[in-house]
Amino acid sequence: MSRFRTLDDLNAAGRRVLVRVDLNVPFRDGRVSDHTRIDRVLPTIRELSDKGAKVILLAHFGRPKGERQPELSLEPVAAAVSERLGRPVGFAPDCVGEPAEKGIAAMADGDVLLLENTRFHAGEERNDDALADRMAALGDAFVADAFSCAHRAHVSTEGLARRLETVAGRCMEAELTALESALGDPERPAAALVGGAKVSTKLDVLENLSGSVDLLIIGGAMANTFLLARGFEVGRSLAEPDLVATAQRIMFAAENRGCEILLPLDAVVADSLAADVDSDVVDIAAVPADRMILDVGPKSIAQTVARLEDCRTLMWNGPMGAFETPPFDRATVEIARAAARLTKSGKLNSVAGGGDTVAALNHADAAADFSYVSTAGGAFLEWIEGKVLPGVAVLQR
Repeated sequence: MSRFRTLDDLNAAGRRVLVRVDLNVPFRDGRVSDHTRIDRVLPTIRELSDKGAKVILLAHFGRPKGERQPELSLEPVAAAVSERLGRPVGFAPDCVGEPAEKGIAAMADGDVLLLENTRFHAGEERNDDALADRMAALGDAFVADAFSCAHRAHVSTEGLARRLETVAGRCMEAELTALESALGDPERPAAALVGGAKVSTKLDVLENLSGSVDLLIIGGAMANTFLLARGFEVGRSLAEPDLVATAQRIMFAAENRGCEILLPLDAVVADSLAADVDSDVVDIAAVPADRMILDVGPKSIAQTVARLEDCRTLMWNGPMGAFETPPFDRATVEIARAAARLTKSGKLNSVAGGGDTVAALNHADAAADFSYVSTAGGAFLEWIEGKVLPGVAVLQR
């Protein structure tokens, strides 16, 4: 049995169902430029509507800091949701009070209504009890379907769940199921690939993962700090010498936990990070003092792919090199495609997310073949850090 209740546990017909979704989507020239977040919540909206619920959507947009800012209104988003959903989506110019009440009163069973930006009220981010009571009065049940916001204890993510019958929507369910399969109870051997620029931003990630997986693959610029900790010189590469002792502590703790740390064997070096700059592949023990590491080399790629061949689970967070600037995208692209191939063949459960990860996997044309790619950002990172997410804790059975 699932550790949290889902739409399967909710009798929705004829009821007013408040649904927290993530519609914080990018706009360009007055139109939504990326529909990913909208598309992720459509299954929940459609299912509730088909079951005869009055579907009342709650969301934030931007950072209005508790003030009504017309340029951060969700009204244009309602049209985008309607277009993707293929059915009408109404809009109410507030998320509480008379505008919301009138909009809901006019709904028929199966209708969909989007309420105005929850963050227009200062009490939203404070998880204010009075605002939570007013918002809860608008519904008979609550569906949490915004994992990307679950690391914040706001009225619309946590406060409502303490006042109404609450279940996880399909997007939330998929996210939690994927993360649990990759970290909670993974099929072993389990690996984690962590890249990115700085160790300092991922200390908790590294420490938590080293206690959850059998193999920890470290790439990106953060690998340079671990190379320093193992006595290698990294030239002018981005690194954090002040965290060498921390890196040594992480490696020692991982060894005691039975987790192997895999570092680069070779590197692609150049004088600067620029497109088409002259670059060379060198052994990791031969990085020139006047050059910088911008990607891992072919030996490292082959080593990583070979180890993934033996794994059953992979958690991916961060690129292996400066993938935005070719040719320093080679490692990220080749390893991502190898993981995608293994996943597609049924040999690997691959879950990815956080930071630049989605962009990196899309750049490699590999995201579609991963088992699950999270767009949650901060919530994803806090989950793999081992932190308790308020918006998830309230869903526990």
